[in-house]
Amino acid sequence: MGDGQRYFMRTERLGFRCWTAGDLPLAVAIWGQPEVTRLIADLGNPSAEQARRRLAREMANQDAFGVQYWPFFRLDGDKHLGCCGLRPYRPDDGVFEVGAHLLPAHWNRGYATEATRGVIRHAFEVLGLRGLFARHHPHNRGSGRILAKLGFRYTHDERMPQTGLDHPCYLLRPRTREKHAG
Repeated sequence: MGDGQRYFMRTERLGFRCWTAGDLPLAVAIWGQPEVTRLIADLGNPSAEQARRRLAREMANQDAFGVQYWPFFRLDGDKHLGCCGLRPYRPDDGVFEVGAHLLPAHWNRGYATEATRGVIRHAFEVLGLRGLFARHHPHNRGSGRILAKLGFRYTHDERMPQTGLDHPCYLLRPRTREKHAG
């Protein structure tokens, strides 16, 4: 891979780019992993075909809304770690859903927090969104801790047909700068 110029967004350790049709092996690496998909939607034993459909959906979101769950890579060596990004939630209200899917070999190293923080900054500073919605599988307490650390506030539980469970939901609004008299 090599060329760090292809990243449209960077954090301290990570570079983000858009999915391409040639990324099916990377998509299968994430969305073909039972450890990952059981926390998104209980797909049982996920297939390459399910990963292909997810990849197509991400590319369609980029075309239609200018966002997707972008693949991200280590800046030192371009190792693929997962994806993190946005998808429409209430686009007419300027509210998009944020999420991250990380390859299990890279869990518990701060990548999900760093990636999500970078996407939040992009959402508010570049895209000018008015809010970010997030939810997580109720058994994935680590995601809940990350969302709290990043300033998301719990709003409600929402039943997800994909899992049949009530998932905790959160909202984050951009920080407004206070005007000081003077």
